[in-house]
Amino acid sequence: MATCALPALANVKVEQILAASDAIRNPAVPFTINIQLTEYRNKKVEQEGYLSTYAKMNPERGQYDTLVRIVQPPRDTGKMMLKNGNEIWFYDPATKAGMRISPQQRLLGQASNGDVATVNLARDYRAELAGEETVADGERKPRNSYRLKLTANNASVSYHAIDYWVEQGTNRPIKAAFFSESGRLLKTAYYRRYESQLGQERPTETVIIDGVDPQRVTVMRYLNYQAKDIPDAWLERSGLAQVKD
Repeated sequence: MATCALPALANVKVEQILAASDAIRNPAVPFTINIQLTEYRNKKVEQEGYLSTYAKMNPERGQYDTLVRIVQPPRDTGKMMLKNGNEIWFYDPATKAGMRISPQQRLLGQASNGDVATVNLARDYRAELAGEETVADGERKPRNSYRLKLTANNASVSYHAIDYWVEQGTNRPIKAAFFSESGRLLKTAYYRRYESQLGQERPTETVIIDGVDPQRVTVMRYLNYQAKDIPDAWLERSGLAQVKD
């Protein structure tokens, strides 16, 4: 992996790069997708899950509100998570009980609650340009990329710091390394299998590798992108009981 001197990159607008990368991951219109989660250990499937998500930009917060409904596993069918800003609330329709949960808490495998919600990194992180590198993508192809160092603007986000590789020329997210406040590597993610979805080439798969045990891998597959008029009530805690298919 080759790194170039920073002075040659002085004119690069790092905030614009990060915002453009966000726009590739996140459609501008309200949308719904399904997420298939598969956890592997030593290349063998350990567990699987399936989610339906609904996301819409909240103009007041400058961040997405996201509703996540659990479809599988069967023991959790119908349970929901609601992300408002950087707060995540869990709701069980069977008991009508709700509680606030951490975005860092694991949902399945290496995927945390915050990982399955739509996130605007440019809003929550301060970005610095760390260099220009040729990095292998999720399909082991070399990509000329900018490496950005992202530092959290507040303590309520999922990760304290992120190293984030964005392809030059396309602004596609290629790879991310997520760190705790102590500097420990928590996980590494690769964004891959780009397809045209809602007017943009977007990654339809994220591969997440555990920071301690690389044999623990979780694959998130994004299926059935659709633009959808999402009722505002669905994205409020008081309206979760009204959510229907």
